[in-house]
Amino acid sequence: MLSAVAGCGAPASLSAVAAGARLSASQAHRYLASLMAAGMVRQDFRSGLYDLDAGAIRIGLAGLARLDVFASVDAVFPAFCRETGRTCLIAVWGDAGPTIVRWYPGYPPVITSLAIGSVLPLLHSASGHVFYGFGDPQAVEPKAAGAEAGALAALRARVRAEVGSRLEGDLIPGLRAISAPVFDLQGRLVLVATALASMTADAAADARAAVALRAACRGVTETLGGRWPEAK
Repeated sequence: MLSAVAGCGAPASLSAVAAGARLSASQAHRYLASLMAAGMVRQDFRSGLYDLDAGAIRIGLAGLARLDVFASVDAVFPAFCRETGRTCLIAVWGDAGPTIVRWYPGYPPVITSLAIGSVLPLLHSASGHVFYGFGDPQAVEPKAAGAEAGALAALRARVRAEVGSRLEGDLIPGLRAISAPVFDLQGRLVLVATALASMTADAAADARAAVALRAACRGVTETLGGRWPEAK
């Protein structure tokens, strides 16, 4: 019931909450009455609409305080590498720009000079493109100084439409890269995951790897309480 109330995204009617919980209105009403008594749900006396109350919010905040984004990443992406064979790197925004903080080898391993601590170029890497598309403009715009405004606008629009980016041989000759974002509860970009493959790897598998990467990033986003943007 709490998930149904939260899923409405705003104060909701009994029928809307019941539909979200897949219960009859009478069943939903009984559960809501119990949750109201426990301080988890409140009802506006004028509109009759239901919403989360302070008790549920406190529990949600306590749960968020226990979340560790990198624990979630470490639980998800090694499995992604095993299933796809792709090497995966995780980058966060640092003082110098997109910085690699995790590296999960695939099979066969990718031979590259990149490593944990490497800073990726904002406009010449798939990871950098995602940071430009979804990152804080105040942080990313200075790193893009000098680039043509129209090209930057087109890049941001493309990344947002695709919810990710892909490049071939732009940063490292001989490598293909596919990147996707992870967001937090407030919709902020917290990291970018990138799958790497050599040019000799099966290109037909790129589409499957892209789907798997986005699914992994969406799963981590939802674990953090965030919402995944729909591709346009």
